[in-house]
Amino acid sequence: MKLSLSAPAKINWFLSVAGRRDDGYHDIVSPMQCVTLFDNLTFEDAGRLELVSDLDVPVSENLVYRAAALLKKHTSYAGGARICLRKDIPLAAGLGGGSSDAACTLMGLNRLWRLRLGREDLMELGARIGSDVPFFIDGPFALIEGRGERVTHLRTEGSVAILLVKPDILVSAAWAYHSYKTELTKKLVDIKLFCQALAGKDFASLGDMVFNDLEHTVIGTYPVVAEIKKKLKENGACVASMSGSGPTVFGVFNTADEAYRASAAMGKNWCRVVETLGSDKKQEVEIEG
Repeated sequence: MKLSLSAPAKINWFLSVAGRRDDGYHDIVSPMQCVTLFDNLTFEDAGRLELVSDLDVPVSENLVYRAAALLKKHTSYAGGARICLRKDIPLAAGLGGGSSDAACTLMGLNRLWRLRLGREDLMELGARIGSDVPFFIDGPFALIEGRGERVTHLRTEGSVAILLVKPDILVSAAWAYHSYKTELTKKLVDIKLFCQALAGKDFASLGDMVFNDLEHTVIGTYPVVAEIKKKLKENGACVASMSGSGPTVFGVFNTADEAYRASAAMGKNWCRVVETLGSDKKQEVEIEG
């Protein structure tokens, strides 16, 4: 049997960061939503674990391999798998590509190996690999709390046109969180009102709720992030914010055509026009054999 899964990227509509926890992580509050930018993973039975990828990363450090090895050890599965990873989500971009790949690996191998683990079991395993992994197992739209292990489904219908813009830099999430200084006054957002504004495409209200506590830290070292955010707004974005730990900035547009027109003004930066995935979108698995 051969399985093929698409691993989506995500954006953080807002990201509130609290103090550092005893385990070294930070507590966060963030509504995350998947978008139509995907990596692709295929899984085939094999005698041992094998990962085929064009990434210049040691296999043992790749989150896909780590997820597969963890699942194999946790279940004492005797066999292996040949996993092929084709990347389209940029690395170290604040879009969750590595975590999404790991989540798809857990879900794909659970099916390929006929392990019958439940979603809660997969989410618990995913939390050992990365903070965003549980979200991608239980997405595509949810409120994330704690270090990422608390996932609450959110509902919205339809989609929103988004322009993703990433400068030619890599930002380490560990560095961004380590460098962040907790603010005394925190911005609070009513999640119910946020969902209502998003569902109704009330971008004026949405703009007052979208923020990222890590922006100031990242912009202090990489001012190009602020330049991109400004340029997005100058070219018609109703809302613009950095996603995750950056450096990707997303702009919200009334239509995809407006987003495509704005992309022409983004110079040599990597750009991609995408749409958000609504609550009715489920992970699709292509099965051969």
